[in-house]
Amino acid sequence: MGYLLLLLATLSWSFVGILVKSTTGFVDSTTIAFARFAFGIVFLGGLLLLKDRALKLRFNMKWIWIGAAGKCCNYLFENIALSIGYSYGNILIGPIQTVILLVLSAFWFKEHVSVRGWIAAALCIVGVLLISWNGLSLSELLQGGMVTTLLYGLAALGTAFHVLSQKVLIKEMDAGNMNFSVFLVCTVLLALPLPWTFSWSGEFSVYGLLALVLLGVITGLGFYWFSLALKLVSFPIAVIVSNSWVLFSILWAYLFYHDPITIYVIGGGGLFVAGLVLLNLPLRSAVERQISRKMAGPSGGADVR
Repeated sequence: MGYLLLLLATLSWSFVGILVKSTTGFVDSTTIAFARFAFGIVFLGGLLLLKDRALKLRFNMKWIWIGAAGKCCNYLFENIALSIGYSYGNILIGPIQTVILLVLSAFWFKEHVSVRGWIAAALCIVGVLLISWNGLSLSELLQGGMVTTLLYGLAALGTAFHVLSQKVLIKEMDAGNMNFSVFLVCTVLLALPLPWTFSWSGEFSVYGLLALVLLGVITGLGFYWFSLALKLVSFPIAVIVSNSWVLFSILWAYLFYHDPITIYVIGGGGLFVAGLVLLNLPLRSAVERQISRKMAGPSGGADVR
């Protein structure tokens, strides 16, 4: 059962790129981000009510709002980048986020970062640069490639602050209600500009609407599946399998959208997956202690989708 839940979480994250890409043809990026959170709180809230028969909301903590602002930026910039680039482009967010968090840990929180951590960061950076370059000439790179990389960088910065908020909030809240509170604030924040930003183009698509619902399922439940899997399978296996969502995302992009998959994309993806695995494997004992104390609901210790 643990491996099934792990595979379910991994596959769900891998479909985000093509699901967002399938909705950008008829709704704007703000609406997509709003729907991801709105449907997400429906599924997550339903799960919490079934599990605990109550929701414990908190809105009087500044890190709830910081986390919500970061996650809104994450989804908005990710959606915009996916609308103008390839459907596998969001694989860049994870490694960029990792580098940002390592830098913040070292220079803001004054925490020790091991040599292994900096090697992992270097692998992530080289992987991102390789995918961003993708064999393009300098003029082509300046025209489009760097723009999408910048957007994914802004998305990664947003999600990094969401992770920092989780690091603070998990000390006072269980992960399920923490995520629900943050996602509810995200829904409200993104609902505010909708009267001015909402744009519907083309014919109504049942598949597009289904894609929005599935994105909500991934937002609300992806980490719940992963947290359950962590309790049932060994942590090294969980790290390796969960980071393989990057490779699945590249595969879906090729199969569904026929996006060109070059040696640069494959090589870059392999490099930063290696960096992420290298960084996370030594954290086994710390993560397991956190799970035993805090994992009463969906996981809040990191940020994927």
